[in-house]
Amino acid sequence: MTTSKPTAPLSATAGKSSKKTDGKPVVTRIADNKKAVFNYHVEERHEAGMVLQGWEVKALREGKVQLTDGYVLIRHGELYLIGCQINPLRTASTHVSAEAARTKKLLLHKDEIRRLVGKVEQKGYTLVPLNLHWKNGKVKCEIALGKGKAEHDKRDTIKDREGKREVERTMKSRNR
Repeated sequence: MTTSKPTAPLSATAGKSSKKTDGKPVVTRIADNKKAVFNYHVEERHEAGMVLQGWEVKALREGKVQLTDGYVLIRHGELYLIGCQINPLRTASTHVSAEAARTKKLLLHKDEIRRLVGKVEQKGYTLVPLNLHWKNGKVKCEIALGKGKAEHDKRDTIKDREGKREVERTMKSRNR
């Protein structure tokens, strides 16, 4: 008789490496970019690999990353993540100069890149990173093709969020 352990929620395993359970890869989040969902209408999501140095991987395991100011740039048919801060650990190697705001290359298939280039060239579309996560022991970046929200759309989002909170508060007080 075999027993399988239930997988822990994403928040409980943040920063730890993922392992396969029941043949499915466990995805553990490292960092989220909540600002991107607020500032853009997300139309497509893509998962891209990242080219990282050793000290960056170690820092990601500890969760020392900031993704809020990051954006994706297309140069010579390749994708690059700019503005993602990975803060080096204090125990980082002395022979490697750790640069926190280093430009990181993203890995996607050529066909996907070509399709994204065509859409980004359209007016108003941009590529933004949504999150960083571990998948099969590798760091992946979920990027989104999005269109910038107007100011009134942002206000509508805030109103909806506050309305949901108010309903939850009244339901909670009613249940007491």
